[in-house]
Parts: sequence; C-alpha cells; structure tokens
Amino acid sequence: MKIVIVGAGIGGLITALSLEAAGFTDVTVAERTTEIRGLGVGVNLLPHAVRELTELGVADRIAALGVEPGTLSYCNRQGQPIWSEPRGRDAGYEWPQLSVHRGRLQLELRDLVEERLGDVIRLGHRLVELRDGVDGDPHAPGATAVFELPDGSRSELSADLVIAADGIHSAARKLFYPAEGEPVWSGLTLWRGTALVEPLLDGRTMVMVGDAEQKFVAYPLSGPLEDGRQRLNFIAERRGEGSPSADWNRQVERGPIAEIFAGWSTDWLDIPAVIADAEELLEYPMVDRDAVPQWVFGRVVLLGDAAHAMYPNGSNGGSQATLDARTLAYQLATAPSIDAALAAYEDARRPATARLLELTRQTGPERVMQIARERAPEGFADIHDVIPREELESIAAEYKVAAGFHPEQLNARSSLTARVAGAAGAAGPSAAADRLAAADRLAAGGAV
Repeated sequence: MKIVIVGAGIGGLITALSLEAAGFTDVTVAERTTEIRGLGVGVNLLPHAVRELTELGVADRIAALGVEPGTLSYCNRQGQPIWSEPRGRDAGYEWPQLSVHRGRLQLELRDLVEERLGDVIRLGHRLVELRDGVDGDPHAPGATAVFELPDGSRSELSADLVIAADGIHSAARKLFYPAEGEPVWSGLTLWRGTALVEPLLDGRTMVMVGDAEQKFVAYPLSGPLEDGRQRLNFIAERRGEGSPSADWNRQVERGPIAEIFAGWSTDWLDIPAVIADAEELLEYPMVDRDAVPQWVFGRVVLLGDAAHAMYPNGSNGGSQATLDARTLAYQLATAPSIDAALAAYEDARRPATARLLELTRQTGPERVMQIARERAPEGFADIHDVIPREELESIAAEYKVAAGFHPEQLNARSSLTARVAGAAGAAGPSAAADRLAAADRLAAGGAV
C-alpha cells in the first residue's frame, strides 16, 4: 500500500512511525516548510500517548528529552491549593507522563522516521489540491495530492491513501470545508516561553495558578542543570488581551506581560519574575475549531489538529494526535479493506474527540480553578468548605475518562499494536526485539 502523509508535525511523524511498525513502508511525508526547525515551547505527552510511543519502541528516546512529572497542582490567584493529584506512574499508570520541548520532540521524531523509513520526507511541498483517483484516472481507488513547490512549479503524489495531518490551519480540511473560516478565538491570549529558574517545588511538579480569566501554567522541561537551575516551560494567559488575528509565534516584550501578573507571587513561585526572565516570549491567540461531521473523504482522511484542534486545557493535543495515528495504523493492518479501516478509524476517534472538544471549552479539568474563583474570590481557609472533595474528584475523573487516560481504563485497554499480514518490515527481528525490550524496561520503570 502506498501512503502519503501531508504534514511533518508531531501527528504526521508519529503516523509515519505507526505505519512502519504496522508493516507499511511505502510512505511519503510531504511538509510545507523548507526546513524542520523544531520550533515551539513545551508539550505534555500523557500516559495514553506514552503507552503508544512505548509500544512503538521510541519512548526511551523521547523520555531522554525532558522530565517525567509526578504531580499536578491547581491553585487560586493567591497560590492556595485547590486540587492536587499524582501524575504518570505516581498515579498508578503503567506508563509515565512526559514533559518535553515541542521542537526537540519534532526533531527526534523526524530522526526516527528517517532511521526507520529512510529519505521519505519531502520539504517545501505546499498542498493546493486533492483529487480522487491515481495516474489520471478519477475512478481508480486512491487519491492524488497536488503540491506547489518553492519555485512555483507543481508536484503530484498519488497513493492508495492520503493522510492529512497538516495542523490547525490544514489546507486539506479547507478543501473539504471551504466555508469554515478561521479558527475560533476563545477571547484569551497566551504568552508562552521558557526560563531558567530554581527548581519548582520538588522539580517534578506541574502547577496551574488562577482561573478562566487569567492563569499561569508552569512545568519543568529539564532536570537540574550545571548551575542547579532547571528549564521551566510556562504559559501566561489573560482574557481580553490581543486578538484572533495576532501573528502566531510573534515575539513580544517581557515587561508588559510581567506587569499583568504583578502581585502573583508566593514563597514558592514568583510569576512576574519568571516571565521577566523568559529566554523568549511568544504570543498566540487561544483558538480551536468546531467539530466537523466527517473526517474521511474517499481515500483522504484527516488526523490530529487537522481533524480536531482543541484548546490546550488538559494538555491533550499531541496525545490525541498520537491516538489517532496508532488507531489508524491498527485499523489499516487489521480491517478487511482500506475503506473499512477508514470507517472504523473515524467511528473510534471522531465522537471521542468531539466530546473532548466540548470539555476543553468548559476548561476541562481546570474547571476547578474557575469554581474556586466564583465561590471564594478572596481565597479560603479550607478548599473543601468551597468545593467538596467528591466534586473535585468527579471533575478530574470525568476528563480522564473522556480523554481515554483514566488509569484503570488505560491499563486494561487492549493494545493498538498490529502488523499487516505478510508484511516484511524495514527492520529485522533483532531490531524489533530491541525495541520491545526497551519498551518493557520503560514500562517497568527501569533504565532504557
């Protein structure tokens, strides 16, 4: 089977790795940019995604890039704890949660794709058209993707299947939904950056401070460096600032943003100082897209943010793209036909992500912060006088179930690992055994 993937972001690259692991090696990845530069800041890979990366045999490489957080804590504007829960293996999962730099993750995934599939990434390919059929025959099973190259010429790639993993501004999605317009702005603006700071709490804690109107999120991306500090990823956000037309990745001055958070300091976190010390500060509008009724169009299928871009509440975007990739590869390896596989993939993933989109628009598990703000804006002596423990536990559990990473649900779920019958993989038995051995060691908490 010949497969073309549009987009070499996290979703597209993990799709390529998932296909290779399932025995599909005739894969081409077409990327719009002329260079994969590894841009961005932090990203969290939740246990349900790390399970899939573990089974792909790549989690050891990715774990080496960042930190395994052990705790997530929600606090009000005064820094008082609202809800705290263990994360990853500390919470009883068989797999960790990983916090890594998005750019480093993308570059590592690119390297893994090249190691396993060879020279399959085509840069400078901007998607401009999708056609049914191959070799000029619109009735032949398959699809043709037409790309514009940097010199203005065009290139066509025909395949049995085209997978559109080209992000929130997906050109493929726009071809199928031309009247959709721009992503939907939440009214919030995000300022994202990294800073070198003294270790936050125990050095493995992710914190969220504030509420739905103004919030600060921080988590480490590294262990202690030579000078004892660690690299902290942060997101500062506020409603009513900026606009939906703001340039993505626009660098802004640190001082004015630090001033917005004046007074947001505790004995364990000085938020204005962290912002002021940022290595760089990037501005983003907080946007998503409405759920759509269809992901499969003949032999073209949407995946990742192209299918279900959602707010970062719950830290789930990259993880959901990973589940998409693994589910699609599994169905292609096990279903009786390509069309049956695409239908099964959409049935499994589209309703689940639509529900998750609803929850992220309700701020997901971060809803506890807004409830605390509404019920006790000046703070509290005991959070359980404001929000009963049962209500806090219910909100946390509801999101985990919807996202597919409730510990009991995830640990018991059957594997998405499958290999198409008769496939001759690019790697030999020894390489496959090494991957599985590394996966077993990571799942067991050992060295990889």
